[in-house]
Amino acid sequence: MESDVGKLWDREMIRDCLYRYCRGIDRCDEAMLRSACWPGGTDDHGAYNGTTDGFIDWAMQTLPLIERGIHQIHNILIELRGDEAAVESYFTALQRQPGREGGLVELTMAGRYVDRFEKRGDEWRVAARVVVFDWVDERPAPDKSEAERFAHRKSVGRPWPDDPVYALFGAGKQGEG
Repeated sequence: MESDVGKLWDREMIRDCLYRYCRGIDRCDEAMLRSACWPGGTDDHGAYNGTTDGFIDWAMQTLPLIERGIHQIHNILIELRGDEAAVESYFTALQRQPGREGGLVELTMAGRYVDRFEKRGDEWRVAARVVVFDWVDERPAPDKSEAERFAHRKSVGRPWPDDPVYALFGAGKQGEG
């Protein structure tokens, strides 16, 4: 029974790590991103392929160009292997950003994070990631301002430290949650 509870705890810690990654990407929260990946790991993200540290550095330069972004995690399959785990997580990402031809585009992307997690001490993080893209749709963004698009819908998501979630989780401290 104790072994089963430990496995459930490990699975929950892996899920929590995946969710931290999504918040880090969507809120442009560098500390949160770093808390999801082991230093010295690898990341093949399509547009970027190298170390996890390099990916985060690259992302922190790229993310401010994305006007709006949201990542969602679905269907998480976890195979525990001692202090390692093979994890496949389906994702959907919606982004409003500059297009290659100029102007803003809206991207809908879906795919899977194929991750090797490692447990070091009591902590699980991604040690190696391959992003598999299964769906990409790019369309010109509607030519409306944020005020027109969001109208009365407030509060609107913002980067760290201004998003309302940081007031809830620790008075705006980066990377905590």
